[in-house]
Formats: sequence, structure tokens, C-alpha cells
Amino acid sequence: MLDATNYTPRLKTQYLDTIRAAMKEEFSYGNDMQIPKLDKIVLNIGCGAAAVRDSKKAKSAQADLTAIAGQKALVNMAKRSIASFRVREGMPLGTKVTLRGDRMYDFLDRLVTVAMPRIRDFRGLKPSFDGRGNFAMGIKEHIVFPEIDYDKVDEVWGMDIIICTTADQDAEAKALLKHFNMPFNS
Repeated sequence: MLDATNYTPRLKTQYLDTIRAAMKEEFSYGNDMQIPKLDKIVLNIGCGAAAVRDSKKAKSAQADLTAIAGQKALVNMAKRSIASFRVREGMPLGTKVTLRGDRMYDFLDRLVTVAMPRIRDFRGLKPSFDGRGNFAMGIKEHIVFPEIDYDKVDEVWGMDIIICTTADQDAEAKALLKHFNMPFNS
């Protein structure tokens, strides 16, 4: 059994031992505080029309996202009513969770080593950065994560994953994520 007080995620150890030194050499940082690091990972499942038809779908998506993240997910509620979409104010429409610290490194490790190889017809990720060093990607099926029991899934959800870094430029963020073995196709 793991001792929770002495547990350090594999990718966090790798970052502290090798990735920081490689990034400092690659970009010639004068100070260790300039070296980019992971800030947070935000996971989001939008239920859309399924939540409008059945309010229990958002709860199902919340349970699945909680299992994937290892942390309780929050339900997103509609801020205002939109009659043409049959949405009422306060109606549950999706779910989200923000990961930081050790859970963030554990999730990134499972994403890269377990979930991505299970994606059908996967040929790498298209670099999708926002100009400030943050990376966004989407997964069409949340069932690629091993925490989800395929037989108990009532609906397959798409999922947004946003990886926020402290990098100032996209090139630095891409180099950081490549050191974490993120499979970019270019």
C-alpha cells in the first residue's frame, strides 16, 4: 500500500529532476523562476441537448468526470433562459473540474500513457495553443480512460482538456509538453 505522505507523482519527479534542466539549457533562462511549469489542468464535459431532454444526464457526466479526475466535479448551470434552445435558468448543462498539484501530474501521466493510446485512429495532437502558453484539446469519447466501466456507461461524452502553463510563449509551452511526452503530430 502506498504511503500518501511520501508519494510523489512520476511526472512531477521527472519535471524536477530532468525537464527543468533541459528547458533551462534549451531556452537559456538566466533564473530558475523563468522556467515554465504546469499551472493547472481543466477538464470539461458539456452535455448539450442531452441535458435539456433529461436532467439526470448532467449528474451522469459529473460522476464520470469525478471518476476520471479523482476529484469531485462541479455541475455547470445555465445562467439565463433561452427559449429557442429549451434551456431554463439554473438547468444543469455540463460539468467541470480543475486539477492542480499532484492530481494534475497524475492525470497528465494517465492521459499520455494510458488514454491517448486507446483513442481510435490516433495520429498525434494538432498543436492548439492560445498565444499565452495554454494548450487545449478535445477527446470525442471519455471511455478511453480506464476509470470508466464501458458496460455501465449510459452515454458517451466528448471532453475538453485545457493544460495551463506558466510559459509566456507557445514555443516554450510546446517544448515543455513535449518533454512530458505529449504526442504532437508536427
